[in-house]
Amino acid sequence: MLRKVVANTEWPSPGVKRSAIQRLTTVLGTAVKDGLITRNPVESLELPAKAKKPINPFTVGEANKIIDHLYKSLTHSMRIYAAYFEFAFYTGMRLSEMAALRWEEVDKEKRLVNVCRIVADYKIEERTKTRNIRQVMLNSRALHAIEQAEHMAKQRTQQSRRKQAKSSFVFPPTKNFELIQQSSVTDKHFQVALTDLKLRARRQYNCRHTYATMCLMAGMNPAFIATQLGHSVQMLLSTYARWINSSTDWGELGKLENSWIGTKLVQAETVPL
Repeated sequence: MLRKVVANTEWPSPGVKRSAIQRLTTVLGTAVKDGLITRNPVESLELPAKAKKPINPFTVGEANKIIDHLYKSLTHSMRIYAAYFEFAFYTGMRLSEMAALRWEEVDKEKRLVNVCRIVADYKIEERTKTRNIRQVMLNSRALHAIEQAEHMAKQRTQQSRRKQAKSSFVFPPTKNFELIQQSSVTDKHFQVALTDLKLRARRQYNCRHTYATMCLMAGMNPAFIATQLGHSVQMLLSTYARWINSSTDWGELGKLENSWIGTKLVQAETVPL
């Protein structure tokens, strides 16, 4: 019966179909636990392949325009979202990792942050997406975002009518919540900036893609970039292959020519007649 329902339904997209089957699996899974049925019939249904969301990175110029616009248009405690997106564009951290970032994980002197937790299902989880803790090095723009967030945290404490301690989170929301619990909190400011700047609408997750492509186009070591992003090198190269230097770049071939394993060291052997 379930197979017929799935087959006869006109699904708007494979993603919607996948989500519906997953939700039904959860519902009937609860029925199994409650003893209402002996097995979950949905488990025999095949899930549609999970479609990869398109990668649409911004240019460096577009990223800077967005950051500048947010700093200029947002006022008072709302400017924390400008610092948030500057940090997103120039560290490539996942949004769930940024939302969970605490001050105790920030070392301004060493210019490092420890990435060890995420926000998932509205709460903190002491893990990362890949289950691996990593350190992210802060470039000058990322460090500027941290300094701005620190400045705003002091202002919020001084201006508050109630005596309250500085938030333990680097990017606390402006409403009465301890941390950013869902992406819609920041996305509304992001989308307004894109509209104001007449930039094509894109997901805010593309901040991460922007950092990855900027690093690759700058010629940085893929292994280093992958470590900073929390990727494997294979995942990095397969995801961002088209942003790596062109295959017809003679400068790259020149590196081989000038290296110790270059073609100049390859000697043709004389074969006796």
